[in-house]
Amino acid sequence: MYSRAYKSFVSLPPLVWVGLFLLLPYTLMLAHSFWVVRDGFIVHEWNLQNYRTLATNPVYVQVLLRSMRIAASVTLCSLLLGYPLAYYLSFYAGARKEILYQLVIVPLWISYLVRGYAWKTILGSDGVLNGFLQYLHLTNAPVGFLLYSPFAVILMLTHIYTPFVFLPIYAALEHIPRPLVEASQDLGASPFKTFLRVILPLSLPGLLAGATFAFVLSLGDFLAPLLVGGASGTMIANIVQSLFGAAYDWPLGAAISVCILLITVTLLFFTERLAKRWAFR
Repeated sequence: MYSRAYKSFVSLPPLVWVGLFLLLPYTLMLAHSFWVVRDGFIVHEWNLQNYRTLATNPVYVQVLLRSMRIAASVTLCSLLLGYPLAYYLSFYAGARKEILYQLVIVPLWISYLVRGYAWKTILGSDGVLNGFLQYLHLTNAPVGFLLYSPFAVILMLTHIYTPFVFLPIYAALEHIPRPLVEASQDLGASPFKTFLRVILPLSLPGLLAGATFAFVLSLGDFLAPLLVGGASGTMIANIVQSLFGAAYDWPLGAAISVCILLITVTLLFFTERLAKRWAFR
């Protein structure tokens, strides 16, 4: 329908955009990861010292594993909250579906920092939650683990990223043909079996997409640990921020970023394969 010149003209701007703002920064980051810092200057000397440091220094490995545990916990909690909510809206909300859908996505309109400081106010020693617990005489003193801990980071990130899990799951549930559900019921399947054998398998691509969103976004988050994490809730993104900032060790920060990128790309590859395998045709 369109000439080759027209197709080239249309595709050129996005290709230039991707090249300048995606491929070029990744290339520079990869190059920096093979350089070193000496006497406060970045020396363009190609070596694997930064990657050896990552492999031999247990601090970086421990923080990376902690970050992956936190991201996995956030993913699990977001799925436990997002899937039942999406299922209810898709099959049982009826006339209230639109208003409930709007209420779910309203938090996305609020600034990340506002939500972060709100959780800091709720979980603080003199915060709302500790005050409520002491008012009910459930505790005699402020509960310390509520703030500046991995628990606080998981709670805040779950609140922030649950809508990102809900949206693809809800879209997948909405695309399930209702005659399939009715046919399962007509053949005598119980509601639980209908869910287990019809609804859940057909919604798996959306579930995988939501889980991928939650894990990848949580793994690269640095504001939540900064606001409510404390020393025990530090994640790998905070180390990268420090290396590119006050520490001025860009090559080591780039090496850590490359490792995170490889983990993310590997995860995206496997989830894409699984989503294609389980996609409804």
